[in-house]
Amino acid sequence: MSNEPINVEGAFCPTPIRVRGQVVMGHGSGGKLSADLIGQLFLPPFDNPALRAGDDAGVIAAAHGQPFANGQRLAISTDSHVVYPLFFAGGDIGHLAVCGTVNDLAMMGATPAYLTAGFILEEGLDLEILGRVVSSMETAAAEAGVQIVAGDTKVVQRGKADSLYINTAGVGLIPDGVVIGGAQARPGDVVILSGPIGDHGIAVLEARGELGFETAITSDTAPLNHLVAAMLAASNQIHVLRDPTRGGVASALNEIARQSQVGILLNERAIPVRPAVQAACEMLGFDPLYIANEGKLLALVGREDADRVLDVMRTTRYGEEAVIIGEVQAEPPGRVLMKTAIGSTRIVDLLMGEMLPRIC
Repeated sequence: MSNEPINVEGAFCPTPIRVRGQVVMGHGSGGKLSADLIGQLFLPPFDNPALRAGDDAGVIAAAHGQPFANGQRLAISTDSHVVYPLFFAGGDIGHLAVCGTVNDLAMMGATPAYLTAGFILEEGLDLEILGRVVSSMETAAAEAGVQIVAGDTKVVQRGKADSLYINTAGVGLIPDGVVIGGAQARPGDVVILSGPIGDHGIAVLEARGELGFETAITSDTAPLNHLVAAMLAASNQIHVLRDPTRGGVASALNEIARQSQVGILLNERAIPVRPAVQAACEMLGFDPLYIANEGKLLALVGREDADRVLDVMRTTRYGEEAVIIGEVQAEPPGRVLMKTAIGSTRIVDLLMGEMLPRIC
């Protein structure tokens, strides 16, 4: 690997960006390498307040200097999906694509409304497979209550795209008075998790035949906007929402701790992991805290409303297994700690490098 700096030059980059090294798989892990790539290469040339916030969607308060009606704000998000294989227990790349963008909007308190979809198709892809994926997207969009209003299709030569990649972008409206984001966590907040972790990552591994044994685990891929709407109707003390996808619960909470400059203390015994997921992780040497989820959310809620929010979550389809897993503290700022099952305390850091490639 060359140590010479790389110049990235173009019409929209009059000053070359000088970044050393090469892209590795860990840059897509959602952990430290991903954060470094964004901070060093993407954020400087594109810097603006919405992007700098570092949340799941950019929040726009006005267009062309004019505020939106009724104090509403616009949430905008985009995501690309390269999961392999295309189909796995409990989901597929199409369902995942719709749900992923819907959830990114919902994590800002927005009501998702419209999506776009871009398809990169590899020459030779069976049209029956593409039809199944599109039908799955239709089903997911109907459940979420969103419309796919624009799209694009490109075809690349055989061997250049691993069958199919999908990009989705979405917009949604945030009601007046709803202020949710990674920088809003406060000491005293309670950390709520909507259900068991690690299901998606293990389901994808099993679909690849990489476990060496069969499980009954299915991906948790799901649209969470209706769950979020129920939570917001129950409380105005929901400060942070985050879906722990790439990098898992550990990376999501580290991002929040750093954005808000607070400490987060987790209770290991309270974090739900299905026995089959735990067994697979022990066999492969994985920590469930770092495995991606596609139908779970983390909520940091004011303590006085935590029980009310938890009760409401448990009445919904995707929140019935919700639990409290920790709390927000003033110290140590920017750190996540965990009280272990044996009573000690350890640091839970950002994912370093790569754990499970291409699961989103």
